[in-house]
Formats: sequence, structure tokens, C-alpha cells
Amino acid sequence: MTAAPAVPVAVLHEDADLLAVDKPAGRLVIPGRAGGEPSLREELEARFGRLWVVHRLDRNTSGVLVLARTAAAHRALNLAFDRGEPRKRYLALVRGAPPAEQRIEVAIAPGRKGRMRPAAPDDPRGKPSATVVRRLEAYPAHPLGGGPLALVEALPETGRTHQIRVHLAAAGTPLAVDPAYGDAAPLLGPGGEPVLARTPLHAARLALRHPSDGRELVLEAPLPADLAGVLALLRGTPGGG
Repeated sequence: MTAAPAVPVAVLHEDADLLAVDKPAGRLVIPGRAGGEPSLREELEARFGRLWVVHRLDRNTSGVLVLARTAAAHRALNLAFDRGEPRKRYLALVRGAPPAEQRIEVAIAPGRKGRMRPAAPDDPRGKPSATVVRRLEAYPAHPLGGGPLALVEALPETGRTHQIRVHLAAAGTPLAVDPAYGDAAPLLGPGGEPVLARTPLHAARLALRHPSDGRELVLEAPLPADLAGVLALLRGTPGGG
């Protein structure tokens, strides 16, 4: 299991109703079942007081995370997320050669050991799910090995567990590193050194209505250093971009 790195948690927005932070990769949002590892929520509560989790990001996903600071804000934000009102934009590094744009509509059902899977047509546990994926950059030849890679943006229309990871894998373009739904091997640099060992998925942007006055709040998180470094390697080769 990945140990939590000592990465400062940057605050993206703070007011009386909510707190938005740039979640570092490698952190659990809430305490795990086994315990023994401080969660991001607990760390933030030590700084900001009582917090309510509105939505979650996987341990190794980085980017925009919103928490409520009051019970009323928590109820309002939960309703908004349940209705699919917030607009989310993720950046992902994937294997293969995705098309310029596609809408992946694949129902998702629970799998084994906490994983999800594409649902069979007759599976009553399958939940309708859709993600729009757009190719931003393609790297058919690069120094990291393992075949072509691409940078995509993923715009989920629903909010199922592991939705983007399952949909990308179902489309034949899994995340470049993904032990659950793709290849677990890290990306290696030109000298054979690991340059990325975690799932390259980043919650880059979240737009939502403020729970108090309804104004639009747009939250953005910059690309973390590890993903930015990998993209610099990819962009520095002929044929990349």
C-alpha cells in the first residue's frame, strides 16, 4: 500500500460554508477500515474544525476536493452531487491511441475486492454511467516504453465509483498505471528509473453552485509535479504533442 507522502495540502477556497483543497496523491480522504493511517479529513479538521466529506477521490488521484463546514452546507452539496449538477474535469494519462473525442456509456456494477466492472446487460446491479473523453495530446513515440500514450480530459456525466478508470479500460485505453484496471508496472524513464508509479488521474477542475447563495464557484488545481514531470519527458520527444 502506498504510504502517505509529506506533501502540504494547498487550500483552493475557504469560506464559512465550505473548504476546497488540492488533494495530494497517496492520501485517503476518510479513515480506512484497518485504521492506523491518518486521513486527509482528520488532518484538515485539526486545522479548520469539523468537516463533512461531500465527495471522494481515490487514494492515488490528486486534485480538487470539496468538504462542507456546516451540516446545512453538507446537505445542500450532497443534494447537488446526487443530482449530478457539479461539472467535473479530469486529466488522465492513458495507454493506447484514443480517438479525438468519444462518449463512453457503460453501466458499472460492483466487482470483487472493492473493484468495479462493466455490467452485463441483464445485471440488475449495473448503474447507468457515461463519460466524455477528449484526446488532448498523443505520444506515439516516446522514451518511456510500453507503447503509445496519450493525455486526455475526462468529463464524467455521472459519479459512479471508479467510473473514469473503468470506462477508460473498457474503451481499450486504460490509465498508464492502474493495478486494478490495467497495467500495474510503473512508467520508466530513459535510464530505467521509475518516473510514475501511481494512477495518473487528476481532478483538475470542479464547477458548482455555492450552497449558501447559489453563485457559481469554479475550483481548479494545477497538475502535480509527478505528472508534470512525466508530460515534460513525453513532450520533449519528436512526435509527441
